[in-house]
Amino acid sequence: MRILGIDPGYAIVGFGILDAVQGQARLLRCGAINTPAGVPMPLRLVQIQEDMETLIRDFSPDVMAIEELFFNTNVTTGIGVAQARGVILAAAARLGVGIYEYTPSQVKQAVVGYGKAEKRQVMDMTKRLLHLPAVPKPDDAADAVAIALCHARSNTSRLAGFR
Repeated sequence: MRILGIDPGYAIVGFGILDAVQGQARLLRCGAINTPAGVPMPLRLVQIQEDMETLIRDFSPDVMAIEELFFNTNVTTGIGVAQARGVILAAAARLGVGIYEYTPSQVKQAVVGYGKAEKRQVMDMTKRLLHLPAVPKPDDAADAVAIALCHARSNTSRLAGFR
């Protein structure tokens, strides 16, 4: 199964692509979609959508695992992330990729074994489980790889494979 992990954002969208077979996962590629500050939001969203469609067409993932939106204190940032997340979900759905959503606690539980693990622990375990020489960079890509790994290691999800 090929999994596209996504850490959504509007300035930076982290992505990680894993192949997972019989409990073994292998990282194919990771990175980030960056949109420049100062560019109007509609144009940033178009760039994110186009880049997501390119990733999906180039790597043909079976599923996309994406982090659920988490609002902390900055609602304005959350609204921008929600808009970006919407175009990401729409691109995947339009191209027929199954969508699974995970909370940060679910990702931590699946990767580290503890739902309140610290970010550094998640990054270190991601590196170890995938036998990587270093933690993926930037942090958004590392988060996306952890989300993909969460899906590879999970038998359930909160959204059971929308198609």
